Amino acid sequence: MDNWSNEITAIPELLEMLALDGCIVNIDAMGCQKRIAQTIRYRGADNVLSLQSNQLQLHEALAETFAAEQAEGVQSCDHDCHKTVN
Repeated sequence: MDNWSNEITAIPELLEMLALDGCIVNIDAMGCQKRIAQTIRYRGADNVLSLQSNQLQLHEALAETFAAEQAEGVQSCDHDCHKTVN
């Protein structure tokens, strides 16, 4: 059995057991699964998504968004970035 499939199915079940309203949920890159991210938002929480460059479409879309903001000098969207390289 695929070890990742256990985590993908276990996270939504765990989220259903927790009181999330008003919380911030931080999960590793596995939390970028649509079902997981939607569950967090539907439960009234905000989430911090860890994004890896192997998630090509999402990574490119986010990179384009930040590049456009920097080019336009948009100040309305505060954000921090942290990059870890092993």
